[in-house]
Amino acid sequence: MISIISDLEAIAKLESGELEMQMEKFNLYNLVEDVFDLQEVRAKNRKVVLRYGKSMDKNTLVNADKQRIFQVLSNLVVNAIHYGFEGGHVTVSFYDMDKVILVQVRDTGVGISQSELPRIFERFYRVDKSRSREQGGTGLGLAIVKHIIEAHGQTINVNSSPGKGTSFTFTLEKAK
Repeated sequence: MISIISDLEAIAKLESGELEMQMEKFNLYNLVEDVFDLQEVRAKNRKVVLRYGKSMDKNTLVNADKQRIFQVLSNLVVNAIHYGFEGGHVTVSFYDMDKVILVQVRDTGVGISQSELPRIFERFYRVDKSRSREQGGTGLGLAIVKHIIEAHGQTINVNSSPGKGTSFTFTLEKAK
C-alpha cells in the first residue's frame, strides 16, 4: 500500500511539473552497472543473464536527472527479468544519435501483443492480469517511466513480438 501511495505521489508531481529534474552530467554505463549489480540476484533466480550490448561505449556521458534515470532503468530491467523467459537474457545498449543517446532495454521473453502496446504506459494497466499477484508491483512503473522521460523533454517507445521479447527505447541528452 505504501509503494502505491508513493508511486501515485510521484506521478502526480511529474504530471503537475512539481517534481523538478536535477540535471547533471554522468556516465550512463556506470549507472547501468549499478542497476545490474542491484538486480543480479533477481536475474539469477529467474536464470536470466544481464548483459551489455556489443557496441557499448563505457564513456557515454549524458545530461539528465541521475536518480530518476536510475529509476527508469531499474524499472525496465526488473520488468524484463520478470517477463523474460528462464534461460533468456536482458540486454542494455546505447547508440550515439548525434545530440542524444538512444538507450535500449531488450529482453527475450513473453512479449506483448500489438493490441496491448498502446495501453502499457497507462496507470495500473497490466497486460497479463493473471500474473499480477505472482509478480507483485503497483502497475504504475511504466507510467512513471514515461513521465520521467517526458519530463526530460525526451521520448520512449516500445516494440514487441509475442513469444520473442520486448524492446524499450528512450533518448537522453548527450553531455558536452
